[in-house]
Amino acid sequence: MSELPPGPAVPLDGLLRLAAERHPEQVAVRDERGAVDYAGLDARADRFARALLRLTGGRPTAVGVASVLDPVFAAAFYGTSRSGNRVVLVNPLVREPVLEHVFRTAGIEIALVSAETRSPGGRRAALPDLREVYVVDADRTGPPPPGTRPLDDLLTEDGTAALPDPAGVDLDSVVCVQFTSGTTGPPKGVRLTHRNLVANAAQAAHALGLDAGSVCLNHLPLYHVMHLDSAVYAGATQVLCHDPDPVASVAAAAEAGATHYFGLPVRLARLAADPRLASVVPGPELGLVRSGGSRLAPAVAARLRERLGVPVIQGYGLAELSPLSHNDRPERSKPGSVGPAVPGTECRIVDLETGAALDPGRPGEVLLRGPQLMAGYLGLPDAPDIDAAGWFHTGDVGYQDEDGWLFLVDRIKDVFKVDNELVSPSEIEQVLLQDPDVADCVVADLPDEFSGAVVWAGVVPAGDGPVDLNPIVARANALLSDHQRIRRAERLTAVPRSPNGKTERTRLRERLRA
Repeated sequence: MSELPPGPAVPLDGLLRLAAERHPEQVAVRDERGAVDYAGLDARADRFARALLRLTGGRPTAVGVASVLDPVFAAAFYGTSRSGNRVVLVNPLVREPVLEHVFRTAGIEIALVSAETRSPGGRRAALPDLREVYVVDADRTGPPPPGTRPLDDLLTEDGTAALPDPAGVDLDSVVCVQFTSGTTGPPKGVRLTHRNLVANAAQAAHALGLDAGSVCLNHLPLYHVMHLDSAVYAGATQVLCHDPDPVASVAAAAEAGATHYFGLPVRLARLAADPRLASVVPGPELGLVRSGGSRLAPAVAARLRERLGVPVIQGYGLAELSPLSHNDRPERSKPGSVGPAVPGTECRIVDLETGAALDPGRPGEVLLRGPQLMAGYLGLPDAPDIDAAGWFHTGDVGYQDEDGWLFLVDRIKDVFKVDNELVSPSEIEQVLLQDPDVADCVVADLPDEFSGAVVWAGVVPAGDGPVDLNPIVARANALLSDHQRIRRAERLTAVPRSPNGKTERTRLRERLRA
């Protein structure tokens, strides 16, 4: 474990205050509508803080903030912290039952949402705590839905309320609640403290090599807190790219002089497969493409690295870790690895049954601890996944090599046994994705009377014409062990994924069992 100072001893919003003092005229966030410098973003956060203080009367309140890819999210995020309230991150893309679960569990009273969010304003009977709903982009999308108000109604009166003294903030108090993806059960509310988020901002900035000269292009569907906090900690510039076309995003990165490009595996896979990639000219400043959210296929990384001429790496983290715990090193990248633990973070691999520590190369459950580890879950007095020694049991299976680089195998809940032999769906998916006739795929266990389960594969063929899956399956099976071989295959038009790109394997398993 390498050491790194845990960041400045300031509240979460103190990151922005420090950046505004050190780099007032530096562009903080830019999109196609314009740019705001750090002094301006800090002033916007002050405005949000005073408006919320006026609305709440100074009573600590849960404020839901939709993580839209917009500068307004950054101002609302830090402004909520500055007002002494708790920010609850709201994914605007989730289905209505999940949205209601988030609002009820967190006790959200004030919500700042986008027009695309399935409006909670009309669900007051199901959400008794909810008092006000403001639509942050009503000026661009038309009148707000019934039961909601435009953001201007909150911010029109700037207010003169005195802001809380940052010196009086308990850095170990919970400032943010982020919900898990819920791919294996109802989303859980992860309680994150000021110290958690500030520490991880420092860790991520170090791992990604960010400084005040960095320009980060975010080709992401939502605003990710890790990217926001680490960039603000470093005084870097963020460019928000809303164009879903991956080739256009590379052009946008070149135009912005981006040094870092952040994307999702599913989008990077589309970029690697796009025939226009051959004509893409990355900007001379680009030094790194970084993937996160789920596993990046080594073949995709290799293809992009060859064409763009820069390292293409991935990291690993969970909401419970604020979220980053690992990041591959550009100067020493290992294909298929998520890299070593970020400074200040400990990682160990233990046997799935006995809990005994395992030697390098042997797969087991990934355990983590560090200053970014959550304070626990909402509604659960004791975090069941944190043991007495402070280790967080991630539920992921992986192994470390001799250098401490982590290689993930799968989720414990996703692996299954065929004739008592352990099978990792992700390993089979990686084999399938090497086939040029496969655009995307997913693997799950199909119940079987004799073997307990057999391997089922859902395949999205490349191209639009008819495709025979039998040769695809035969080519994959030739590279797999007997217990890994695909016994049933089905053509899919798309792999079901959550808004952040993770495969919704639970839904598939429910269908297969039915």
